[in-house]
Amino acid sequence: MDLRFTAAEQGFREEVRAFAQDRLPADIRDKVLGHRRLGKDDYVRWHRILHAHGWGAPAWPKQFGGTGWTAMQRLIFEIETFRAGAPRLLSFGLTMIAPVLMKYGSPEQQARFLPRIPGMEDFWCQGYSEPGSGSDLASLKTRAERRGDRYIVNGQKIWTTMAQYADWIFCLVRTDPEAKQQEGISMLLIDMNSPGITVRPIVTLDGSHDVNETWFENVEVPVANLVGEENRGWTYAKYLLGHERTGIAGIGHCHRELRQLKHYASQATDGAGRPMSEDVRMRDKIARLEMDLMALEMLLLRAITQDGGRGPGPEASIIKIRGSELQQDIAMLQMEVAGPHAWPFAPQWLDAGSVQPVSGPDWAAPAASTYFDMRKTTIYGGATEVQKNIIAKMILGF
Repeated sequence: MDLRFTAAEQGFREEVRAFAQDRLPADIRDKVLGHRRLGKDDYVRWHRILHAHGWGAPAWPKQFGGTGWTAMQRLIFEIETFRAGAPRLLSFGLTMIAPVLMKYGSPEQQARFLPRIPGMEDFWCQGYSEPGSGSDLASLKTRAERRGDRYIVNGQKIWTTMAQYADWIFCLVRTDPEAKQQEGISMLLIDMNSPGITVRPIVTLDGSHDVNETWFENVEVPVANLVGEENRGWTYAKYLLGHERTGIAGIGHCHRELRQLKHYASQATDGAGRPMSEDVRMRDKIARLEMDLMALEMLLLRAITQDGGRGPGPEASIIKIRGSELQQDIAMLQMEVAGPHAWPFAPQWLDAGSVQPVSGPDWAAPAASTYFDMRKTTIYGGATEVQKNIIAKMILGF
């Protein structure tokens, strides 16, 4: 596989770079590069800017309103927009439920939901994990009982990222309690404004509110919102998770944060007043991260260009493990470079426009928060232990 950019790809890279430089709002860029908190409006604005340009759905085929880009174009787009300081494209609609609807959804569902995703007319969230059913997802207990043309849903989901903003949630529910775990699960599309839904915040270690617990109490869902067939939701869930796990690799994020790390190392000094970027051991650590990122990038390209149209397979678990670990390693080294300035952490420093109350460079204050936030990458999308079990079973044959 030739991983060098062709002339056309290099031209596309320059086009994306120029677009991001010209159209990315400065306030959003400054928040992202400064590791400050983003709000719903920041994400929606960027999505709509891209959508107006025809780039709102980078990974979608043209028949559904996407760009029809190649795997290399999608990677270039991700790297260049992240480097420019763009926020990540929210995956719940674009790269999680959308591929499922394209493959398994009814024509009516495709016509209703897909056109509203690229421009963020509908904000989606995910209803998978439950208390006691995270890594062991098939043990979920949220019930959906069919009554005529409706399902009545009762139960609880947890770690529902950005549910406080969401218009819709794609939700795994148990429709046959007597069947084996994987065989009694269905996937429903649920309006978050339905009576009986309660969203309660979970404040994480970095002091932010991204995740929630979501309660369903006699929530009515039209049968028309069932994806595919009843009791076959586990098939759709696995297909969705494959797309999620390749996205968790965070290639663009790693490129941006590695460049930030190099800049921080050039600004920070050791005990003798020399830039840390001149320290041999620090240079070795950064070089190792750069090589790891290059290897991950090649692995991702190999996986998404050789899947024969079947979608991500068990190799997505390898990509997920390495990508999530690499994000953690970069964040850890950023905090090491920040040194003592990273330790006096206070959540309010992450709000745009806040004043840093201690000495030290502005970039160092959020370093501890970024490190804390990155601890979750080896858990969401399926914990590392689960991914290793998938690799052992599906690839190694154990």
